[in-house]
Amino acid sequence: MKTAVMTDTNSGITKDIAGELGIYLISMPLIINDTTYYENETITEEEFFLALSGDKHITTSQPSPGDVMELWDQILSEGFDELVYIPMSSGLSNSCAAAMAYAEDYEGKVEVIDNHRISVTLYESVLHARELALRGASAKEIKTELENDAYNSSIYLAVNTLEYLKKGGRITPAAALVGTMLSIKPILTIQGEKLDSYARSQGPMKRAEEKMITAIRSDLEKRFPHLDASRLHIGAAGAGLTAKQQEEWVTLLHSKFPEADVFYSPLSASISVHTGPGAVGVGISFR
Repeated sequence: MKTAVMTDTNSGITKDIAGELGIYLISMPLIINDTTYYENETITEEEFFLALSGDKHITTSQPSPGDVMELWDQILSEGFDELVYIPMSSGLSNSCAAAMAYAEDYEGKVEVIDNHRISVTLYESVLHARELALRGASAKEIKTELENDAYNSSIYLAVNTLEYLKKGGRITPAAALVGTMLSIKPILTIQGEKLDSYARSQGPMKRAEEKMITAIRSDLEKRFPHLDASRLHIGAAGAGLTAKQQEEWVTLLHSKFPEADVFYSPLSASISVHTGPGAVGVGISFR
């Protein structure tokens, strides 16, 4: 059996990386002032953040049924017996449930995995699926492995500006005004199902980063002490960060967790729309 692996751009995997690894990738749609673009395909990361900072109306959407099934058909026509599709968590989008419905027409050749992850933790799940596929695992075996491992992960995200949380209705204009005056940076968390408030940090982003590092240490000690520390992967993430900011964040995490494999991947547009530019995140998983 030859099993293909497919994901969406919410994993933070780019087209170039997908091509190098032999992973199939579908781009998430973005609607900017009523015009549809596709992440990292018809709009670059720089163009997206320019539009976001330019106060344009931006919303996200799930891939169309036609686009998803067209790629599935292409994959199966290229010599693969079956495929696994790992979209973003069902708790954050309807795209997973929709794909499961489409898969019913494929007579078991397509397995949609609800891995309850996004961004850097989804990135790691996709790499895990690839490793399993290369070792000859079937689509059903990969689905079982990834869904059993889904909640062995954690994400924290510090928001640099309250403007976009206000736009999304997550905080009131009055709270955003006070928070901006006091230089408050909310820290959000994703623990599988949804984006929740975790804590607040006042002052520069460095303080928020330290709080997120403390939260990761707590998770490792209290939530995941049973897991093999040698398998720890830490994903550094950010929304529109400069190359220097990316390097500094990765270096800090590596110094705090020298035993871990630390990598950087940008936050997807689907997340950045809600956080705005300058957001910094970290995720942990075990592979």
